[in-house]
Amino acid sequence: MTPEAVLFDLDGTLVDTALDFFSVVNSLREEEGLPALADSTIREQVSNGGVALACLTWEIDRSHPDIQDYRQRLLDRYENTVGDKAQLFKGFSELLNKLEQGSVPWGIVTNKPRLYTDLLLERMPLACKFVVCPEDVHRTKPAPDSLLLCASMMEVQPSSCWYVGDHIRDIEAARAAGMTSIAALFGYIEESEDPQAWHADHYVNDPHEITALLSGKA
Repeated sequence: MTPEAVLFDLDGTLVDTALDFFSVVNSLREEEGLPALADSTIREQVSNGGVALACLTWEIDRSHPDIQDYRQRLLDRYENTVGDKAQLFKGFSELLNKLEQGSVPWGIVTNKPRLYTDLLLERMPLACKFVVCPEDVHRTKPAPDSLLLCASMMEVQPSSCWYVGDHIRDIEAARAAGMTSIAALFGYIEESEDPQAWHADHYVNDPHEITALLSGKA
């Protein structure tokens, strides 16, 4: 069934933002005398947020008493580079064009703070009319609040929306919101993770497969 709207997670789903984090993480590690990490190691953690990246960068645990200070140091460095190299995953230009040509609204629902989301979209550039960030709701994903808010902004029923994400919290949020869930297997998924255990409604290996779903060819 053709959706009334399609919502996307940002990091690791719609946009390959890991490209901006490689230099951030490794420049901070270099300052501490730590060896550089492989791009693939950094990529796995991007969807897990700033705390996870801080733990990776400084080799500390989430329980570290100064974890929020480390997280902010990383984000301050990221603020200077956000959008420098980030780009849409291959296939999304065609998909977004198809949605717009079919008058199907699309939006971004992310746990990425508003400051960095706005900077990213401005610098890429990527124009999106509907963007929901964690500051907009009381409960972030995996709670459904941000997805429901976006559907309300679009004036569509949640049950008629698709939500695409690369993390279990995305699938849980979609399920809780009553939306069709689509797991992006091309995203930032840890090697130890089993996406099949998320029980998404659909699994896609690249954005072209979402286009196929829209066309009823999947």
